[in-house]
Amino acid sequence: MYDAECMYQSIDRADITKMQIATHHRVAMKPHFVSWIVVLGMAATVTGCGWMKSPRTMTVDQSDPSGLKSLPAIIASGDASTLVEPSDYSPTKSVKNTFTDVLSILGNGELKQPGRSAERRQQVEQVIRRRVNYRQMAQRSLGSPWTKLSGRERQEFENLFVELIRDTVANKIDQYFDDQVFYLDEQREGSCAQVRTNLVGPKIDTSLDFRLENQSGEWIVYDVVIDGASILRNYRTQFGRIIRDSTYAGLVEKMKQRALTVKWFEKTEPAIALLPTDASDSR
Repeated sequence: MYDAECMYQSIDRADITKMQIATHHRVAMKPHFVSWIVVLGMAATVTGCGWMKSPRTMTVDQSDPSGLKSLPAIIASGDASTLVEPSDYSPTKSVKNTFTDVLSILGNGELKQPGRSAERRQQVEQVIRRRVNYRQMAQRSLGSPWTKLSGRERQEFENLFVELIRDTVANKIDQYFDDQVFYLDEQREGSCAQVRTNLVGPKIDTSLDFRLENQSGEWIVYDVVIDGASILRNYRTQFGRIIRDSTYAGLVEKMKQRALTVKWFEKTEPAIALLPTDASDSR
């Protein structure tokens, strides 16, 4: 069974990346790619899947033999979640389709107008609630303090966690403008899968492994591994640190103030940091 502690036995990622670059199969990305990465990254949780131990196989989308596709091509082809039946999903398509959903919101010019930021954030939150196992994620990221919470307190923490994800997405859209994504391969074992990608740009060269579980025909991300580091572990470490230095109530207060995020794409251990907020976006 899969869980966040296991790793695939696989061919060397650097070799695959070099092959992709050598053939010039680069995909120009919009600045919103990192927003989708953040959505997935925050979705880390354990859902009972186990990493397969046998050598991996490569599964390539036959409509896109290179395994790579630009965002405009994804959108133009109608490869969006609203146009694909859940039973037709592959894990890679699920990643791309959810990405398209986030893009359509963050790239909507009307939603960028003054006074509509709250609506924009709400729509991002709706995507998160559909595509992320945030309940399990919240429980796993909090750890043992979860068992001491009442039902009402657990619901409050879940909601604050979703808002944390949402706000991080909304505040990342202007970063990594020239980045490119490589869809390297897809592996499946039963109801579980992993989609391997590489994010390359002027300021970044990062491996991103998306782990998904099939739930009633929908491929849902339950963890993302960034340069070998599980996001679930990072969140649990950071939240535990805040609780030790303060209290659980202190963690909740910081989340209510929208003052937390985890720094991504750094070689050192991520740290809790202040989240830039737009005063016009107050809830």
